[in-house]
Amino acid sequence: MDKRVNMSDKWVTYPHRPLEKLADNLWIVQGDLPHMPIGRTMTVIRQSTGTLVLHSPIALDDAGMLELDGLGAIEILLIPNGWHRIDLARYARRYPDAKIYAPNGAIPKVEEIAKVTGSYDAFPRDPAIEVETLRGVDEAEGVVKVSSHDGSTLIFNDCIFNLDHFPGIFGTVYRFLGSTGGPKVTRIFRMMAAKSKEDLFEHLSELSTHPSLRRIIMSHGKVITEKASDTLREIAGGR
Repeated sequence: MDKRVNMSDKWVTYPHRPLEKLADNLWIVQGDLPHMPIGRTMTVIRQSTGTLVLHSPIALDDAGMLELDGLGAIEILLIPNGWHRIDLARYARRYPDAKIYAPNGAIPKVEEIAKVTGSYDAFPRDPAIEVETLRGVDEAEGVVKVSSHDGSTLIFNDCIFNLDHFPGIFGTVYRFLGSTGGPKVTRIFRMMAAKSKEDLFEHLSELSTHPSLRRIIMSHGKVITEKASDTLREIAGGR
């Protein structure tokens, strides 16, 4: 086993909600982040083979892990950028055979924790799931497309937030940063990650036409389930 996974040899969990089923092959878990009031979301995707892909993995409590393991064997960990690594070492230790994929631009940061199997471009083909890198962000993030019986789902990471405004000093700060107040590409993402805003928003506009788009999941915020295509078009138009 790669020694890098020894950074965390304890299974540490933070408060989280139960697994929530969204489609025949799709679940989410929403949980808390230490010292940050914006929360986080793990998405669980079952491939056509029956094995699981975890996007932005979250360490769950005993009951949650038992339920997760009951959904299928965890085959792939998708680490969506260089910052969503909080529980990577724990998963790499617990599931040493799981393959790890990350956007090409995030691989150096992710490999500080565990050995990466390949970039998003090398993600194995499967009828249920497709992974691609977002344009305009220097290959730092991507988007996941999932096909289910009820339609398709797009999964983003930090590119799009969907958080309500909330009170207190943190609420003021996040409002100033443009991170709250509904679905949007946040101001801080535009400044720190978007190397070409034109390319990024053009890509988002193209994604809004994804066939039978039913829902949009983000790592931070509420799942969009109403008029997903229209909402993504509006986000892309807010350049």
